[in-house]
Amino acid sequence: MKKAIIIGGGISGLSTAWLLRSKAQGAGKELEISLLEKEQRLGGKIRSIKSDGYTCEWGPNGFLDSKPQTLELCKAIGVEENLHRSNDNARKRFIFSGGELHRLPEGAPSFLKSRLISWPGKLRLALEPTPFIASAPAGIDETLADFGRRRLGKEALDKLIAPMVSGIFAGDPETMSLVSCFPRIAELEREYGGLVRAMIMLAKKKKRDQAAGKVVSSAAGPGGVLTSFREGIQYLSDALVASLGDIVRPGIAVTAIEKGASARYRVKCSDGSEQEADLVIVASPAFASAEMLAGLDTGIAGVLRQIPYSSMTVICFGYERDRIAHPLDGFGYLIPKKEGRSTLGTLWDSSMFENRAPAGKVLLRSMMGGACFPEYVKLSDDDVVTRVRQDLKAIMNIEAEPSFVRIFRHPQAIPQYTVGHGKRLAALDDLLKAHPGLILTGNSYRGIGLNDCVAAAQRAADEALGLC
Repeated sequence: MKKAIIIGGGISGLSTAWLLRSKAQGAGKELEISLLEKEQRLGGKIRSIKSDGYTCEWGPNGFLDSKPQTLELCKAIGVEENLHRSNDNARKRFIFSGGELHRLPEGAPSFLKSRLISWPGKLRLALEPTPFIASAPAGIDETLADFGRRRLGKEALDKLIAPMVSGIFAGDPETMSLVSCFPRIAELEREYGGLVRAMIMLAKKKKRDQAAGKVVSSAAGPGGVLTSFREGIQYLSDALVASLGDIVRPGIAVTAIEKGASARYRVKCSDGSEQEADLVIVASPAFASAEMLAGLDTGIAGVLRQIPYSSMTVICFGYERDRIAHPLDGFGYLIPKKEGRSTLGTLWDSSMFENRAPAGKVLLRSMMGGACFPEYVKLSDDDVVTRVRQDLKAIMNIEAEPSFVRIFRHPQAIPQYTVGHGKRLAALDDLLKAHPGLILTGNSYRGIGLNDCVAAAQRAADEALGLC
């Protein structure tokens, strides 16, 4: 019987373990699987903290239901009926600019009426489908900032693209790679010659396909409804842990992966124990994986160390509802860097999921730091609270002191797909050819969201099964 060791008990490792076991059983293959996690608690950055009647998400707060992988996993493990989709408020998203909140336009009429983009900025955007806009430079790994300036203009970069990048990646558009972060947008420009032209052509195709009973994605990629569980997103990782049973071994830190004797690999642990395995699937962050693999292959470790991470501080404030005049009828808002605020944005969590706060109260979750402000993760609690309150007063006119405060710091929160990321992945793929049975998965490589992690777990499980 072959043995597989999965390292890392976040959503990537847990999903890989569950899928690999299921696929092996379905194929009639005998495979011994162990999952090693250095912490006693499983789930990685997925953690739903319940306190004083509030449910605070330590990390991600859900996934979009427009992609199948996570929904299929939920159905397979028997938690599909417990899914909790955000209400209609989540469609309304705002940008803070020029001293006020502007709702993001959802169509041409609302875009023309919006004061978020000035008329010169709108005219510049109107040029996007014309031949006057330069095409993507051949063979260049373009930054998101360069793409935004070239395709849409500086104002759209500052007020639309940059806040989106900070909201998704906590990243800096001046360093992030377009093709690695948003491959669909790069593909649309190559295929249609422009984004507006792509939207028009895809809208026509969508209309034809819907008439034929098919469903297609929007121009910018799939949309969907933000989905979680009433208990919080940790319900998913907890369900996976329960289903995996004694496969999961918490409190075991891996210190090194080496060539084995009777099997392909030897996995050394901090307690002095060693295990041999035919397959090793590393589902840890890139920086942690680099340390484990340094003795096996310095080239792989070197490439992994080149993947940077941004820091992030998450701040949850609870208020009595009647102390806030703002209607809170939306997802929340993002803040362009040029506005000079301390926070990247604030989500109105209890407006999206009504059970996130006790009756008569609301929960606001703000983000601070990211690649543009890495030093903020070191601020004191008092300084963090002061800065967040200043921003909430300036943006939402909230003067009341919060009755509930929780602060979560993530020194290495989100991998950054900076320029050159695609070449780094290609180098890893090439180097891994010398190590059959060694597989890397997780959000360090081809997508940072929960859906991306489950999709990567599916690929890792398929690859592992093919080697059994």
